[in-house]
Amino acid sequence: MIYPVTEESLRLAAAAIRAGELAAFPTETVYGLGGDAFNPRALAKIFQVKGRPRFDPLIVHIARLESLEDVADLSALGPQAREHAARLAAEFWPGPLTLVLPKRASVPDLATSGLATVAVRFPSHPAARELIRLSTGAVAAPSANRFGCLSPTRAEHVAEQLGDRLGIILDGGPAAVGVESTVLDMTAARPRILRPGGLSRARLEALLGPLPGPGETPGELCSPGELRSPGLLPGHYAPRTPLCLHGRREMAALPYREDEAYLFFSRSSRESWGMPGAVEVLSDAGDSVEAAANLFDALHRLDRLGLRRIHAEAAPPELLGEAINDRLGRAAAGVLKPALP
Repeated sequence: MIYPVTEESLRLAAAAIRAGELAAFPTETVYGLGGDAFNPRALAKIFQVKGRPRFDPLIVHIARLESLEDVADLSALGPQAREHAARLAAEFWPGPLTLVLPKRASVPDLATSGLATVAVRFPSHPAARELIRLSTGAVAAPSANRFGCLSPTRAEHVAEQLGDRLGIILDGGPAAVGVESTVLDMTAARPRILRPGGLSRARLEALLGPLPGPGETPGELCSPGELRSPGLLPGHYAPRTPLCLHGRREMAALPYREDEAYLFFSRSSRESWGMPGAVEVLSDAGDSVEAAANLFDALHRLDRLGLRRIHAEAAPPELLGEAINDRLGRAAAGVLKPALP
């Protein structure tokens, strides 16, 4: 079921995707559950395997910049939006950035939840790019987990959640970025961040200037059936164990309980608390890039303990701290998940 990434395993996974089946594969952000982006039956299998509602759109992954025109209609953008998209692609692709663009008719409505837009990413992980190249040139791939649960950053995380539903999981080691891509809507009057992720706001704004984020644009669509992007629902990215999110001072004042777990952003935060117990530290040095890479792996470990609650410290908002806090905030909004088989 789990295959190390080799030329042979990539060809095996690509053949499965071309035949309308699914394969889980590594990317630099998290592991993806891939199917042919042009095949409605394969897309339906993605929703079925994940238990994902069909109003939540998928991200289409490409392996060459030239393939963008196969899935997105850039002519439907205004001149400035086209210029912005070209600058973003030149600067940040391949990488952890997803662009929401007008879609081509070749992309089935199931991939976009009936929207006239498609979310597109060009991943930097070499195995992901080779798999896409060997299959159909465009692979729809949400995170390879059950809907609403913790995202997978290792092949074993995929096997824990979907192992009974998948025939092929490619193991490319731990994900380097560790949180999903940043999603930028290019169809608004000005580009806006729909989901913070592995590319920081600071880097985007250095290229484009100030950008509105989620909830900062009048009339933003976030109700079921109108989601502009994956990952916008409350309760996403949640462990089975209920999670509470705290600021640093509040976290330091928590009493120790042996049936609860504690997730600290930095070593200094953990030392200011000073208690024993089930503890994870995201980054000894308090580095948000390192913390993001460790986030889901640490949450998976704490979740396996079967304790009553996880207390998590919010990250400083700079760099990837915005993405970390987005994931923790959605996890805190989640409900208790059923035990996995």
